Amino acid sequence: MELFYNIGRYILLMRQSFQRPLNHRYFVRQVLNEIEAIGISSLGIVSIISVFIGAVLVIQAGYQMQNPLIPGYTLGYGVRESIILEFAPTIVSLILAGKIGSSIASQIGTMRVTEQIDALDIMGVNSASFLILPKIVAGLISFPFIVVISMLIGISGGYTSAVLWEISSSNDFITGLNYWFIPYEILYAIIKATFFSFLIVSISAYYGYYTKGGANDVGRSSTKGVVFASVAILLSNLVLTKLLLS
Repeated sequence: MELFYNIGRYILLMRQSFQRPLNHRYFVRQVLNEIEAIGISSLGIVSIISVFIGAVLVIQAGYQMQNPLIPGYTLGYGVRESIILEFAPTIVSLILAGKIGSSIASQIGTMRVTEQIDALDIMGVNSASFLILPKIVAGLISFPFIVVISMLIGISGGYTSAVLWEISSSNDFITGLNYWFIPYEILYAIIKATFFSFLIVSISAYYGYYTKGGANDVGRSSTKGVVFASVAILLSNLVLTKLLLS
């Protein structure tokens, strides 16, 4: 019963959040600030993880493709498909769920326990729309760019490691990158990333918004936001993959 209670309250909170802002100029300024907090500040960790994952994928795939009957371009093709279809949209989103989700839940949860949200409600401000909607819009805007950058850096890291450690020649790897390329796969990854960004921001904001108690409860809300956002990403990943690639 608690699950259905939380789902119902979550839907009501999202309905309350998606209402017209009172001050559009201030709303745009909030969105820009959130893009910096959610997107730009995440580029560092995403870049580091992407370049090393690309390198590791090349090493592991190269170890398994030592059979001379396997074409040399297979390595580049396999790395490209792995990064575009799964690593960039899904694994990066799971990583950002920990970074961004915990930050959002903690921020809003702290405002709740310090009665700042109650003060907004008393002043007649729609606190849900004021606090949550800019974060959702910023996530929807910034996540696709983060995923595309992750793709480029991951593939670049794989190419560098393949050539540097002579796992594959430059021509073979580039041939594999171009082999049977389907542009729809990029769109597929962007669609998943956009959907995942909504889940991360909205679920984390939900647990932060309904925090009760003190500092320990803020920590619990942060943990719940990250855990349930990650579970939602994994479940929706299965559904979206079936719908978009079937």
